[in-house]
Amino acid sequence: MIFTRFDSPLGEILLCANDRGLTRLVLDAGAQPEPEEGRRDDEALLAARDQLLAYLEGRRRRFSLTLSPGGSDFQREVWSALLRIPWGETRTYGELARRLGREGAARAIGTANGANPLPLLIPCHRVVAASGLGGYSGGLALKRWLLELEGSLSG
Repeated sequence: MIFTRFDSPLGEILLCANDRGLTRLVLDAGAQPEPEEGRRDDEALLAARDQLLAYLEGRRRRFSLTLSPGGSDFQREVWSALLRIPWGETRTYGELARRLGREGAARAIGTANGANPLPLLIPCHRVVAASGLGGYSGGLALKRWLLELEGSLSG
């Protein structure tokens, strides 16, 4: 495994990859120790860093990166659905459950959403509760900021 760390408008980001693609993105990673099983390779992950920074500056709407998030079959099904939510749009947990043919599984969708190891790259922030923002592993202030950046939430 390789990793890189870099400063962003959200604080330090830790990004990890294996030979199949990007595996983990940690927001606000300043206190996060370096992965024991990996080696730092800033050059190998330069394209990913540049795309993330361009996204956070509002200059990029899509990523062209290979993702390898792991997870269960159900989690990967949910994460794949998240990748189909366009920039500037949101879906509710219930709506996502219906689109996946899993009526009544909104809570399970939320759990899979919260386990997303590649926030930003797999846009879990685009899933909201029927009555408001819902949760976000990075905190509601960050979720609000990301949705405002994408224009799906008015400031």
